Amino acid sequence: MSKTEDSFVSLGLNPNIIDVLHDFGYKKPLPIQTQCIPYLLSGHDVLGMAHTGSGKTAAFILPLLHNINIHDIFTQGLIVAPTRELAIQIGKVCINFSKYMKNISSVILYGGQSYNIQLNALRKNPHIIICTPGRLIDHLNRGTVNLSKLKTLIIDEADEMLRMGFLEDMEYIIKNIPIQRQTALFSATLPISVRKISHKFMRNPKEIYITENTKMCSDIRQNYWLVRGIAKHEALMRFLETEDFDAAIVFVKTKNTTLEISKILEQFGYNSAALNGDMDQKIRYQTVNRLICGTLDILIATDIAARGLDINRVSLVINYDIPMNSDSYIHRIGRTGRAGRIGKSLLFVERKEYNLLRNIERKIHLNIPEIKHPSSKDLITCRLNKFSKKIAHQLHISNDLEIYRSLLTHIKPTKDLTIENLAAVLLKMAQGNRPLVFSSNLNSENKTIQITQKIKKYKKHTITSISNKSAKIKLKPKINGHMMDIYHISLGSDDGVKKHHIIKVLSNKYYNIHYNKIGNIQLFPDYAIFELNKGLLNNKNFKRLSRARILNKPINLKFLGT
Repeated sequence: MSKTEDSFVSLGLNPNIIDVLHDFGYKKPLPIQTQCIPYLLSGHDVLGMAHTGSGKTAAFILPLLHNINIHDIFTQGLIVAPTRELAIQIGKVCINFSKYMKNISSVILYGGQSYNIQLNALRKNPHIIICTPGRLIDHLNRGTVNLSKLKTLIIDEADEMLRMGFLEDMEYIIKNIPIQRQTALFSATLPISVRKISHKFMRNPKEIYITENTKMCSDIRQNYWLVRGIAKHEALMRFLETEDFDAAIVFVKTKNTTLEISKILEQFGYNSAALNGDMDQKIRYQTVNRLICGTLDILIATDIAARGLDINRVSLVINYDIPMNSDSYIHRIGRTGRAGRIGKSLLFVERKEYNLLRNIERKIHLNIPEIKHPSSKDLITCRLNKFSKKIAHQLHISNDLEIYRSLLTHIKPTKDLTIENLAAVLLKMAQGNRPLVFSSNLNSENKTIQITQKIKKYKKHTITSISNKSAKIKLKPKINGHMMDIYHISLGSDDGVKKHHIIKVLSNKYYNIHYNKIGNIQLFPDYAIFELNKGLLNNKNFKRLSRARILNKPINLKFLGT
């Protein structure tokens, strides 16, 4: 008997489950499994607290499968999860772990899937149901699910369940299942609300606390980048190109940001897609499957949408927006480095967010090292190395190069056609939309061109009112024919800048620019432009204003013309 088998056999699991664990490479039980499985096997209620990636799914699935009586053709186990993705993930784990246990059946119930599929599965009286609260209640109200003989209820991610407002739904579900049952409740944290549920619906539960996060976090190489020097989206692209990863998840705060970042990455040829709660369930399911199958490499997601994702390919997590608490951070980076796998995580931190970073470090008992964003030189070197490896690989595996070599004679010669130029053109074609040189200088030049092209359009807009913290500032329309100077700053709406911030800086006592001398103000994601009466800023005031800051960030003032 192998060490793997021996360590799990000691917990009391049956041989069929041991064989599956051996197939999946489980070497030894993780702490949450060691402590929970014996209690669940013996029928006790269990309240378990363990963070994402700790192995708690196996901690409740394995004993549930062990306790199923295959000769009783009715639903014996119910697992409730807060999101569709998590329910689907748990369902897949259940199917995998039961592959050597003949005649055990399970069904996953979630919103967005056809009722006909679920009804056909429910008619067979599955032993186990994995579901989201809303869809289960639909089936209870329709009378299409029978839980009258249920033996075990498992609630996963209880803290998230309550945060999403499912308390009343859970109370309704519990009223429709037998009082005499085993109940297991698992949560990443134990707020007062979760404790109230445990006291209300559980019978003297055995409480298991796996509070040591250092081991889990030590399996993940963590770094942070202080946001400065370049825009966040440009830094994101640089890190994605220079980091070695199979698949990556980029976490952002809002649903809109998932779409914005995904669009930017797609424009530059990155294989990416958005995942958020507003997307159609079918599209969300297809997106996750693409990441699993390898046809998608980068997922831009919100916290809730990514709940329960356990994908072996994910080896990099990037926190594009810093989470507001340390528990969310642990949930996020738990998408990689799961159950002993090695992973990497990167956290984008703005200066005003230092306190959040320090809170995270205190929570995980680790100092997260700072790194610099990859320079243009690093980026070019990385890209050339990748091209070189591709060429070397093709030279090694290709046995039909002679055919392609003969085609070169069909390329019409020009005075500039040399071997070097031909190779350069082919490299450029292989690079696609993604520029080989992605420097801040190049971005600034392109941005200046774009701004200049739109100056006439901006001049047609007149701002009539802008909200200020203390009052409404009325901007008078500029006098017809009055010449205006146009200025550019390197901060925009993505930096949290509002129009009243710009007005406040301009009207500062050091510059003393009256509001009626300010023309149009136009905000964009990563820059803004504004107009001032022609000649209003002399050299001294221009230099002084150039050193101004908005939201503690330098504005990098530039004069664009008249």
